[in-house]
Amino acid sequence: MNRLLYQGHGSARITTDGGKVIYIDPYAGEGYDSPADLILITHAHGDHTAVDLIRNRNPGCRVITWKEALEGGAHNTFELGFVTAEAVQAGYNRNHSVKDCVGYILTLPGGTTVYFSGDTSKTPQMPLLAARNLDIAFFCCDGIYNMDLDEAAECAALVGAKHNIPYHMAPGRLFDRERAEKFTAPNRCILTPGKEVEID
Repeated sequence: MNRLLYQGHGSARITTDGGKVIYIDPYAGEGYDSPADLILITHAHGDHTAVDLIRNRNPGCRVITWKEALEGGAHNTFELGFVTAEAVQAGYNRNHSVKDCVGYILTLPGGTTVYFSGDTSKTPQMPLLAARNLDIAFFCCDGIYNMDLDEAAECAALVGAKHNIPYHMAPGRLFDRERAEKFTAPNRCILTPGKEVEID
C-alpha cells in the first residue's frame, strides 16, 4: 500500500507500495529517517527547503526543485518509474511568483494521485485539474503569505479531488486544529502531524 505521512506545515513524506520514499518540501516535524529516492521542492523559501534533514539517500536519489520543474519555461513532468511527478502552477500572490514556484501532482503505483498546492493563491490551471479526478489534494491556507481559508475552499471546489486536506496553516507552527476545522472544502480530511495513512 502507498502510505502518506503528514509531517506538519508544508512537509510530507510518501512511501510507495514498492518501498520508494518521496519527500515534499522538507522542513517541519519528524520522519526524515527513511532513505530518500526523490525530494521535491516547490520554491526557495526556507520553510520548504531543509533538504539537509534528509541525511540518508538511496543511490540515484533525485532532488527536483522549482528550477528543474520550470526549466525551459514550461511546467515539466518527470517520469521516474516509481512515480510520475508533474509540476503545476503555483504563486499568483505578492509573496510568491509564478516564475519561481510550483505545485506538484504525483501519480503513484496503482494510479493514486496526490496534489500539493505549494505556496499559492488561486491559479488559472486549477479549474482544469477537475478533469483529472484527483484522489487527494493539499491546499495551503495560512491567509498571511498565501490564500486564506475561503479562497482555499474555493480552490478545492474547483480542483474537485476526492479528499481535500488543509496544510501550511500557520507560519512557524506544525499545525493549527482550529484553523483546520474552519476549512470548509467539500470532502475535507484533516491530517495531524505525525499520522501516517494508507492512500490506495
